[in-house]
Amino acid sequence: MRKIMTIALVALMSATAFAQDAKTAMKEIKKAKDYNEAKQLVESSMSVLTDNADKAAAYNKLVELAMKKFNDESIIMTENQLAKQMGKEEKPYDKAGMDEAAYNAVFSAIECNKYDQLPNAKGKVAPKFAAKNAQSTWNARKQLVNAGQDAQNVQDHKSAKKYWQAFIDTDSEPLFADCDRAYQQDFFAQVARIVAIYAYQDKEIDAALKYCDVAMKDPKEKEAAMNLKLEVLGSQLTTREDSVAYLNNVKEIYAQNPENGTLLEKVYNMYSSLGDKAAALKVLDDALAVNPKNFIALADKGIYYMDEENAAEASKYFRMALEVDSKNAVVNYYLAICLRAQAQAFQGADDDKFKAMLGEAVSYFDKTKELDPTQASIPWGYNRYSAYVQLYGENDARTKEAGYDK
Repeated sequence: MRKIMTIALVALMSATAFAQDAKTAMKEIKKAKDYNEAKQLVESSMSVLTDNADKAAAYNKLVELAMKKFNDESIIMTENQLAKQMGKEEKPYDKAGMDEAAYNAVFSAIECNKYDQLPNAKGKVAPKFAAKNAQSTWNARKQLVNAGQDAQNVQDHKSAKKYWQAFIDTDSEPLFADCDRAYQQDFFAQVARIVAIYAYQDKEIDAALKYCDVAMKDPKEKEAAMNLKLEVLGSQLTTREDSVAYLNNVKEIYAQNPENGTLLEKVYNMYSSLGDKAAALKVLDDALAVNPKNFIALADKGIYYMDEENAAEASKYFRMALEVDSKNAVVNYYLAICLRAQAQAFQGADDDKFKAMLGEAVSYFDKTKELDPTQASIPWGYNRYSAYVQLYGENDARTKEAGYDK
């Protein structure tokens, strides 16, 4: 009996000590005047604050201190804007401190809300701070956009990423579920895409892909974000297994965007690079079954047969592609190459047919030059000159002129 009573007494004393420690900790936290000091107290007191209500109150103190700093500096900033308009002297203020205070206020409010939504020591869920903090820190959250922009303007990409990443990440927090997002609709996805770029530059692949997905939800950013995602995914290819995984990722994106020619071409090229010619050709045939005038599918099918050294079949699809887009320099060039290859079969056997087909090839070489005079898209100069030599002879004035481009 005495042993049981001793154990009970020890337990009671321990509980009393913890309660006393919790009271002392909360008293010290509430007395704090500086955010950093208060943050250290809160973090070191978590083990003794057993009541979720106390934990919520502790983090709410951090919210109050951060918001005070943010509001004090915001007032001076606003006064300075008015003073500048009136030609009066501006007051010094802590712009960096204001940005950091906004950041601290938002994340402290989120942490406060986490405990505020849990049962207190009496087993009841009675949120005390959610409504107030959601309203006040949602306004502070807007400053994260400005803070990121200011950092980017001075090439401080680390800070720009920090503030913009916080802006994107906190959008989905339950604390802000009922807040009005109208103000951010025009730029939210753009910020997400820029954060994806920063993450990619920092080799944070998973983060880069996550923010690409966020940006892709906005039609205005979808294509740019999708291309970035493809670049990120493609940057990790070191083994065949990596290539197969990349192909599967691209196929998944393509299935969601079947009208996207870039994705079609990437799927086709990946199958080709992996040596699966049948699958590569099927991708193109499936696309043409949906849209017989799919330029990418027609052009790639021409390239497929060109690689197979079937110039006649390649020419057929290049012609069909040019019926859809006659101003594509690369396809005009490839058709010229295939027609010249076909002409070789008649050289010496049927000179009239040889010259007729070679003449047609030259016409497409000429069209290529017209569309791509600087050879920026494809180096057509030498092959065009060679075709001129065959058709007109090396000493012809037209051939000599063509020689300037080789």
